[in-house]
Amino acid sequence: MNDFENEDDKILIDKVLDKMNLAKTKNKITNTLFLNAREQRVIQKNIDLYGSYSYGIIMNSERNILVFVPDKMPTEARHKKMDELLSIIRITLPNENKGKYEHRTYLSALMKIGIERERIGDILVDENGADIIIFSQNKDYAIASLRELTRFKKAIIEEIEPKDVREKIVNFEYHEIIVSSRRIDNIVAELAKCSRSKALSIIEDGRVQINYEVELKPSRTILWGDIVTIRGKGKFIISDHRRNTKNGNMVLLVSKYS
Repeated sequence: MNDFENEDDKILIDKVLDKMNLAKTKNKITNTLFLNAREQRVIQKNIDLYGSYSYGIIMNSERNILVFVPDKMPTEARHKKMDELLSIIRITLPNENKGKYEHRTYLSALMKIGIERERIGDILVDENGADIIIFSQNKDYAIASLRELTRFKKAIIEEIEPKDVREKIVNFEYHEIIVSSRRIDNIVAELAKCSRSKALSIIEDGRVQINYEVELKPSRTILWGDIVTIRGKGKFIISDHRRNTKNGNMVLLVSKYS
């Protein structure tokens, strides 16, 4: 217990415990908002999650909600409620835009129309468009608002069934990097195999994202489970601290999406 890296972790744990206790005392299903990989790891380390479900619709989802179910709730009612929580929006691009949009294009569009990041799950992207997992209560507003954006004027935007969602295949390459600290400029220099000054330039140019959000501060500390994306270099999970070297540097395990 109490394996916190910062104050935000403590706040997160308190919120999750509130949801868990509410499910028990009110005999009703409760759920968190979407959690990224680091947040899920913090929760798993600090809370006994017996009786809860990690749910993101698809297999191997990066972003999930935690669902807390009362002990006596019938299985059929539980599954029905969970199925109602999340929906999938499909964006099919017109021929002239196919292959032009990336993950961040769709995420920034959702943020622009006022959908909070915590209400958005995985975004599955290919050259034809994207499937977006989102809370059902935000679905209708999101579809209507996305249709109004210039970049999607000619796109087909609709709800689809979970059985029709794009398949997500995740493969990793594992390796270690050695850094003096978990500052993002140190880590980018190692991941991009470049000098520290070049890493600073990459960050300042807006080419680095942490958990799919652009990070411009080179002093930002990377936390375990953070997803680091470097444009032109790849996407990485900073998985673990393996050991220290004799001179005090840190050896980190990195999982690279292949």
